[in-house]
Amino acid sequence: MAEKRDYYEVLGVDKNADDETLKKAYRKLAKKYHPDVNPGDDSAAEKFKEASEAYSILSDPEKRRQYDQFGHAAFSGGAGGYGGFSGFDASGMDFDDILNSFFGGSGFGGFGGRSRSSAAQNGPMRGANVRTSISISFEEAVFGCEKELDLNLREPCPTCKGTGAKPGTNPETCSRCHGSGRILERQQSIFGMMQTETACPDCRGQGKIIREKCPECRGAGYISRRQKIKVQIPAGIDNGMSVRVRDKGEPGTNGGPRGDLLVEVRVSRHPIFQRNDVDLYSTAAISFTKAALGGKVRIKTIDGDVEYEVKAGTQTDTRIRLKGKGVPSVRNAGRRGDHYVTLVVQTPTRLSREQKAALKKYAETMGEV
Repeated sequence: MAEKRDYYEVLGVDKNADDETLKKAYRKLAKKYHPDVNPGDDSAAEKFKEASEAYSILSDPEKRRQYDQFGHAAFSGGAGGYGGFSGFDASGMDFDDILNSFFGGSGFGGFGGRSRSSAAQNGPMRGANVRTSISISFEEAVFGCEKELDLNLREPCPTCKGTGAKPGTNPETCSRCHGSGRILERQQSIFGMMQTETACPDCRGQGKIIREKCPECRGAGYISRRQKIKVQIPAGIDNGMSVRVRDKGEPGTNGGPRGDLLVEVRVSRHPIFQRNDVDLYSTAAISFTKAALGGKVRIKTIDGDVEYEVKAGTQTDTRIRLKGKGVPSVRNAGRRGDHYVTLVVQTPTRLSREQKAALKKYAETMGEV
């Protein structure tokens, strides 16, 4: 058997550490090495046990005095010690109590621990959310639309009214858990006697047992039905966003409300426009003469073609801004983004004899050889 490490070394504190320092040190190690955070990691589990053992001794004034005087021998049957490490029972504090003082709940709150409240476990619970997705066009995302989904949704069984029991019969209160749906189990561990709360195996945590099941839903209390759900897609929604449809998810239990339907939106690409948040981007070709002399050009926008006055001497890759021609904001109904257009000057590739002569004449006036 490996030699035990010094408890102060395990917690990373000095021998004069006060209670608050000990508590902070243990909390840090407990969070880092707890089995729920490191499933299947034997090394982490051992370090967690080592830190818990160290804290159980040093956090108790009498045990700490014994340890400071006799070391580990104080708990191995010698020097008037406690006769071996037996968890936290000797100090009147069990493992859950220590974790409760840190995390405010039974077990290791925040890392999968369950509440001890049987009433809460078996009380009304909201149903789970249902997730699905839908594909829409770029224009539908910009301006909004209404879509209809065809989904299988669970509804209370009309035969048993959601009880799961055969008509004329009723579910019975579980005799093992007395309707709480939870049972307490005790087991011996390295920390001493541990008490854990688990779902009752007889009623599977429901608190009730159905002796005669409903022939239509077979005891489930629910049946699946195909339903058509209308979904309002708001203007300005972006790819990957979700629309929430209230009360169209899984039904709740024990009288709890239904969950919601979450519809993820997938937006198709557009051949001309690119989007960045509420702004749109595109390119527009203009002729060499319009770039040089200026004039009106037609530019495609999500609202249709608009006329724009190009300034004389416009260079290629000049970016112009069409204010308010972008995408509506889903967060601010009164706001709309802008449309940024990059102007690309087109160089003619096929010229007639007269056009070539004209360009040569222009080059001569510019002093070009």
